[in-house]
Amino acid sequence: MIRQVQPPTSTQLEDARRVIADYLEPTPTVTLMLRGRPVATKMESFQPTGAFKIRGALSALDAARRDDPGGAVITSSAGNHGLGIAHAAQLLGMRATVVVPTNASDAKIKKLRNYDIELIQAGTSYDGAQAHAKQLADERSLHFVSPFNDTYVIAGQATAFFEMLQQAPEMEHVVISVGGGGLLSGFLLARRECNRDDIEVTGVQPERSSSLYHVLRGMKMSDVVHQPTIADGLAGGGDEDSVTNDIVAENKVPIVLVPEKEIRSAVREAALQNGVVLEGSASASYAAITNNLINDKERRVGFVACGRNISEELLLEILRESD
Repeated sequence: MIRQVQPPTSTQLEDARRVIADYLEPTPTVTLMLRGRPVATKMESFQPTGAFKIRGALSALDAARRDDPGGAVITSSAGNHGLGIAHAAQLLGMRATVVVPTNASDAKIKKLRNYDIELIQAGTSYDGAQAHAKQLADERSLHFVSPFNDTYVIAGQATAFFEMLQQAPEMEHVVISVGGGGLLSGFLLARRECNRDDIEVTGVQPERSSSLYHVLRGMKMSDVVHQPTIADGLAGGGDEDSVTNDIVAENKVPIVLVPEKEIRSAVREAALQNGVVLEGSASASYAAITNNLINDKERRVGFVACGRNISEELLLEILRESD
């Protein structure tokens, strides 16, 4: 059986680097002190949409426009990918529909309403939103752009690591928050292209919603039980046959799980100790490092501050909490 979605080729990775360079400034990699430990931090929270997802969205929409200049796209998202698609559509002059769950983050919904897109809320989870988006794609003959299971999306996410590897070549271990696996897959491909297989990588998922962790251990995606988590960008199921599952499995990437309490603590600590606003998805990696879940206390570690889109209400609630 021929896999429907293929990993990006070197040419496609280069195309992604070109379009990202045309429309986005490189985000910095800065050193944050995580409980006394210097950690290289790729500040994707500085992106115009507040998250790294704009990279994959720009790459995918640029490819879709080249294939069909007058075409429109549709996507499903927990929020950040939808913002990326909305912003990319604005930059490239394309029409876009974004489907998010009915319980999507208020902060992300408010930002999405600022764009000239069709915004639809459907389903009570990412899986429900994706099913609705795919149905509409068939009914309206629209091009569906997956947040992770898409060749060009993965190529776009890889550009964060091409930049990071130039900005912090001393890194020996990178910690990456994982939902559907697009960002992690992008790193693995960038690492290969840059001949940096010496860099170790660990994936991080919230305990309450960790589909890829369980799928890599033989469970069916549809059998994974999900509970609410503030790391909403990592929550929900993926695709049973996603190319990202294969890329992660082939590279034997370990994935660790972070308790919800530690993710919330990381949001608070990042703000109060480092002056950085992180949403739950980014805080999962922060928490994995500060709680020594990556089992690496000596080497030079880096992580991606992948997003800042947390609601004001939730942020204030967490800041008032105590351990």
